[in-house]
Amino acid sequence: MDTRRLEHIVRTPQAATRAQPLLFVHGAYTGAWCWDEHFLPYFAQHGYAAHAISLSGHGGSEGRERLDSLRLADYVEDVVTTIDALSAAPVLIGHSMGGLVVQKVLEQRSVPGAALLCAVPPHGLGPSAMRMLVQQPGLLVTLNALLAGREPALEHVREALFHQPIDHADLTCYVRRCQPESARALWDMTAFDLPRPQRMQQVPLLILGAEHDRLIPPGEVEATGRALGTPAEILPGFGHALMLEPEWERAAQRILEWLDLLVPAGAST
Repeated sequence: MDTRRLEHIVRTPQAATRAQPLLFVHGAYTGAWCWDEHFLPYFAQHGYAAHAISLSGHGGSEGRERLDSLRLADYVEDVVTTIDALSAAPVLIGHSMGGLVVQKVLEQRSVPGAALLCAVPPHGLGPSAMRMLVQQPGLLVTLNALLAGREPALEHVREALFHQPIDHADLTCYVRRCQPESARALWDMTAFDLPRPQRMQQVPLLILGAEHDRLIPPGEVEATGRALGTPAEILPGFGHALMLEPEWERAAQRILEWLDLLVPAGAST
């Protein structure tokens, strides 16, 4: 795939002090913009070249007209192609669906490390979907509205994605920037194209969940940790969209602490 077809946002530090770049992979219903609100400038400020792509059919990338034909494998190809185009292998940071994409990428590529944030677990979306159907059917209504390209109720989005009080204007802006997701990719994440941990490259992992995540609850994040052999950490006081929560910097700081162990300061790119 020609990477020019993908929206690619990069924030570069004034003085590069880290040898490895970062590549952020967004979740379902969104695009690279969700990282550029806070995380990309933050990590650039701390010496990292911070990249984010919008997967095919998302954000400013090509493919919106064929979104429902896109597979999880297409998203994986987007990331692999981007990795190969960078000057150095990046640390991968994936959120939600993007975390599952990163797991699939690790079946093909070795990278300096990978952070999985509120990631869909290796066993897929099935258990989370069943739990929502029984316990929180309103969340499924919200997701179905997004899937169909309708604008969901703001309060339902607040309930699904956030725990901390969020400004009404910010919430309205985020909802307007959300978009439909590929139904085929969602089925792949449920059953048809799940990661195989035994085939994944053994790289340093950070597995983070959110205490109040209603979509990928802490138990699912802990199951990811068990499957991948790395204990999960649960951030207190966060909902699913931790990069957009008002206290986003607390989550970014935990990732930065982990990165500092992987990518020592003082080495330029």
